[in-house]
Amino acid sequence: MGCDFDILEKEGPVVKPITCSADVDKLHAIDPLSATPFVKEALEVLRKEVGNEATVLGFIGAPYTLATYLVEGATSRNYLKIKQMALNEPQLLHRLLSIMADNLADYAIFQIESGAQVIQMFDSWAGYLAPTEYDTFAGHYQKVVIQKVKAKYPDVPFIFYIAQSGALLERMAANGCDIVSVDWTVSMDEARKRIGPKMGVQGNLDPAVLFANPEAIQRSTLDCIEKAGSYKHIMNLGHGIEATTPEENAKLFVDTVKGYRYKK
Repeated sequence: MGCDFDILEKEGPVVKPITCSADVDKLHAIDPLSATPFVKEALEVLRKEVGNEATVLGFIGAPYTLATYLVEGATSRNYLKIKQMALNEPQLLHRLLSIMADNLADYAIFQIESGAQVIQMFDSWAGYLAPTEYDTFAGHYQKVVIQKVKAKYPDVPFIFYIAQSGALLERMAANGCDIVSVDWTVSMDEARKRIGPKMGVQGNLDPAVLFANPEAIQRSTLDCIEKAGSYKHIMNLGHGIEATTPEENAKLFVDTVKGYRYKK
């Protein structure tokens, strides 16, 4: 898209910040095949290897979260620069978010056409917004992405995740997604009550549980499954797995899930 960036091992993405209209003017549409041919190759290989034994997921960021990196220049603690842009230059931020939304939808479609059977979108930092700003700068553009993807591939399930999203569950369920991915700060039975029985859910074991003893891992995993219920639940962690997680504990989590049977 015309943004120079690097990904540093301990710092994450580092980008030359977008600060003005001229910076936004330099952005252009992405050609996913030429920019990320490895994504197509990886998805095709995965589909061939797993067959019908597992579902292949595609992943994209959401417009607002990616915009935070472009405006802040890196990971931020308080997101003051992008909030300042939202308050002082809202039309500039809207231009940036609109460009991001179109490109991200095209990237998701590219992944589907390369073999992804489900798309999951992360708006990780949208939880730091006040409600009005969330609706204006995050929620609206989530809908733009989802609607564009659904217009072409209506039957491809769409999962949506926000970190620290306890206050946003109802808004998440209203953006057009099929499945709300719940972080671990809300119990699954409460999430079900708030977003309605027809919405699919994913999650939401605290990744820290995988550092506990085997009995605690099994107990917490089963509690999560039972609270979520048997309807449209994808058992998962409530955030990404920690890099130092013992492999045997991760395996125990997966085996516990696979071995569970719902009571009739």
